[in-house]
Amino acid sequence: MAIRIKKDGTEQSGLVDDNVVQPFRLEKSGVRGRMVRLGSVLADIMQQHDYPPPVSALLSEVLTLCLLLSSMLKYEGVFSLQIKGDGAIRTLVADVTSKGEVRAYAGFDAAAVKKLAKRKKDIAHHYYHLLGKGYMAFTVDHGGTDHRYQGIVELKGESIVDAAQHYFTQSEQIKTSFRLAVHPQDRHWRAGGIMIQQMPDEEAGKTDIEPDIEDWTRAAMLLSTCSEGEILSPVLHSADVLYRLFHEEGVRIYSPTHIRFKCRCTRDRVIDILRTIPRPEIEEICAKEGRVMIKCEFCSEEYGFSTPELDDVYQERKP
Repeated sequence: MAIRIKKDGTEQSGLVDDNVVQPFRLEKSGVRGRMVRLGSVLADIMQQHDYPPPVSALLSEVLTLCLLLSSMLKYEGVFSLQIKGDGAIRTLVADVTSKGEVRAYAGFDAAAVKKLAKRKKDIAHHYYHLLGKGYMAFTVDHGGTDHRYQGIVELKGESIVDAAQHYFTQSEQIKTSFRLAVHPQDRHWRAGGIMIQQMPDEEAGKTDIEPDIEDWTRAAMLLSTCSEGEILSPVLHSADVLYRLFHEEGVRIYSPTHIRFKCRCTRDRVIDILRTIPRPEIEEICAKEGRVMIKCEFCSEEYGFSTPELDDVYQERKP
């Protein structure tokens, strides 16, 4: 269902929206877009980890970007966004299922993060310098090794958004623009973002007309005027933000996708991981520690296995 937002605002909803991906379209300029708002879901993820603020800021941005990118695709499975660097923060990972279930984690050197963040307070770009040199990878996994698509781009520019923008500039033919905001509010992290893309001719209903560069330039310029406060406001509905930005473009919004935090780790999956490790190595750990503990990086859930339980772990798989 689509809702046309009129200039008098009569069709705007007064309800505050959080933890949603809101699709929309600009009819005048032939542009499609998504707006993401993250509140309690992001807070739940961050509370699981208790990361230092620079790490939380970057991971919040990665999760927001992951949701924006995945929502522009039609897929069944998992979309993931991963950043690998050689700096104080080595890994940032976020993924979302086609059902709207998200999770995220970071790998970093705590001492190095504290030292480098203090030396250079790169707040404006969410401590992007802590990543060092590396790459960003987008992966769509439909299930099985034969059903995966991956795009990789070098970390460029002065922010994660710059790196993503570089990917679309180099690898895609569709013009794309982003606006992201991340900030702690009331002791909890909030994040949000807007992404717009110039629609393919057939999607825009202009099968015999070349995309108008002026239309795209105008839409991108309007997006650039969106403030961090508008994106992050807990009392301003996404429809209100989109109306403020694009009311002259004939903005039409569609039913949102609701997001929730859910990890996909299970004891059976942990057992599958253990089976890839030679049993003598696991038995050696059990002999020293009494049991081997496996901790999920996404949700911090711990799974323990004692020596007697290894018989069940290493039993031959059933066909």
